[in-house]
Amino acid sequence: MAKKNKQKPPQDPKPNQEEKEQKQHEKDKEEEAEEQEEKSFEELGLDHRLIRALLKKGVDKPFPIQRVAIPLVLQGKDVVAQARTGTGKTFAYLLPLLHKLFPSDSGSKARLAPAGFILVPSRELCQQVYKEAVSLIELCRVQLKIVQLTSGMPASDLRAALAGPPDVLVTTPKCIRDCLSAGLLQPTSISESLEILVLDEADLLLQFGFGDDLKALTPVIPRRCQCLLMSATSSPDVDQLKKLILHNPFVLTLSEVEDVKHEVISKNVQQFWVSCCASDKLLYILALLKLELVLKKVLIFTNTIDAGFRLKLFFEKFGIKSAILNAELPHNSRIHILEEFNAGLFDYLIVTDDSQTKEKEQANGDKHVASRKSRKYLKPKLDHEFGVVRGIDFKNVHTVINFDMPSSASGYVHRIGRTGRAYSAGASVSLVSPDEMEIFDEIKSLLGEEENDNTNIIAPFSLLTKDAVESLRYRAEDVARSVTRIAVRELRAKDLRNEILNSEKLKAHFEVNPRDLDLLKHDKVLSKEPPAPHLRDVPDYLLDQKTRDASKMVKLARAAMGDNKSARRQGSKRKFRKSRDPLKTFSSEAPKRGRKDGMKGEGKGTDFTHHRKKQKSV
Repeated sequence: MAKKNKQKPPQDPKPNQEEKEQKQHEKDKEEEAEEQEEKSFEELGLDHRLIRALLKKGVDKPFPIQRVAIPLVLQGKDVVAQARTGTGKTFAYLLPLLHKLFPSDSGSKARLAPAGFILVPSRELCQQVYKEAVSLIELCRVQLKIVQLTSGMPASDLRAALAGPPDVLVTTPKCIRDCLSAGLLQPTSISESLEILVLDEADLLLQFGFGDDLKALTPVIPRRCQCLLMSATSSPDVDQLKKLILHNPFVLTLSEVEDVKHEVISKNVQQFWVSCCASDKLLYILALLKLELVLKKVLIFTNTIDAGFRLKLFFEKFGIKSAILNAELPHNSRIHILEEFNAGLFDYLIVTDDSQTKEKEQANGDKHVASRKSRKYLKPKLDHEFGVVRGIDFKNVHTVINFDMPSSASGYVHRIGRTGRAYSAGASVSLVSPDEMEIFDEIKSLLGEEENDNTNIIAPFSLLTKDAVESLRYRAEDVARSVTRIAVRELRAKDLRNEILNSEKLKAHFEVNPRDLDLLKHDKVLSKEPPAPHLRDVPDYLLDQKTRDASKMVKLARAAMGDNKSARRQGSKRKFRKSRDPLKTFSSEAPKRGRKDGMKGEGKGTDFTHHRKKQKSV
């Protein structure tokens, strides 16, 4: 039989050519991306003094949003930059702003108002931006005056701060409007002098009720003024601000800059959740912290101030030290608490979500005013310019715990944005009760969990076993019963009195003796009774093998990352320890060896004198 020759069908050469062209295009794109990534601050066109200052601060390479935004700002373009928290938006506008305002050799013209406005939604963010700007200027050794203003400052302080005038003003929109109303800033002077206007965390400016203040400022902004708008999310509020202030801006998003799919939350942050009823949340968070199943430092979010104090009082019973941060505390105390937490003086910070507090306060309004019969029940006024959920750069936060779930999916994103900043690793654990499952489903939908993409899935927290939780139930429920509403109210009043005392009455002393601030500790035990000794430690017989292994794994991970805890507390103890009175060290009886040998006794006296002089010089 004759074999049939099997002929292969002729292949079309066009697909091969198309594949080659596609591969070449991808290769060129990758090379272009690599070149873009290798760009330094010097290639972006920044002043050499700023580059030197960045190197001293340990910043040698720009982030993606900075690589694209800085050249556009230096060219004088209006820019809208949208990127998640912790991606370098502050330096994206601060560096080119300072570059453009540096005094030139020919000399700068005399101004009657600041040349740059940086408007932020909260006092805490105002303080943070101001410190970053001042540190850069000090390292650059340039004569540039930067001032921060906050609402509530006396008119005399505002007038003194604006005298000169300063080159850059960091403040809130409300404070600008107050200065215009009081005649401390003249509209004509602003129109002649203002060169750059920055709206940082723009999506919050309208949410915090600064809409009318911005509308009052808009008429005095000159047409030639360059406007920059920074935001973590896109919203109708941001679009409204764009139309109100900006002129044909360049819109930048981090996903377009990095040429990747937009990530709502950084892929460096592992997200977990624990299902539990609302009454068991104290038990579950005790198990997380006491069994050391999460990495320190830890940021814990609650929705109400009372819940925060109840949590602190509950922790104290088990020997867990923590500090509280909320809108009720004085401004100076809040700033100092942030500084101490960032310095590593305590590991657990309980934060009341300011957006939750403001929403509830606004919804209630004056509902309970008529029912109040005594000034005893008047609650302290909350600071509407308080905000730590957004913008604030918490240092070395490894874990965020949602003790209470936020009221919106965007609120969840902003809370989790406190960890994993600057592309570092982080984790979040959310305690979800049945009543909070609806908002939890909205969060999962926002993160794209239905797309079967492992990047942003919130996984169950497998390190915490049911047996480990139940082993602590008796202790936790027994202590929780002692944390009553009356105890929480007394603790809240006591903490507020202490913070007001530290903030106001000692303010003048701390201005003269700034080092004494290290003696103030915000994680002090406020409960009257000390914690029971048997509650401080968890006996080994209560732990199963899986929990022991999980705790060891977390400790090894912490050791591998290094101990970020600051030694300031130990140093402050040594430095500020009350020196002993040298006169009390003398004894009426001479030492025995001294009687036998006079030279030895004389030598000891010389040594003592030398030691005393040494101590005095220190």
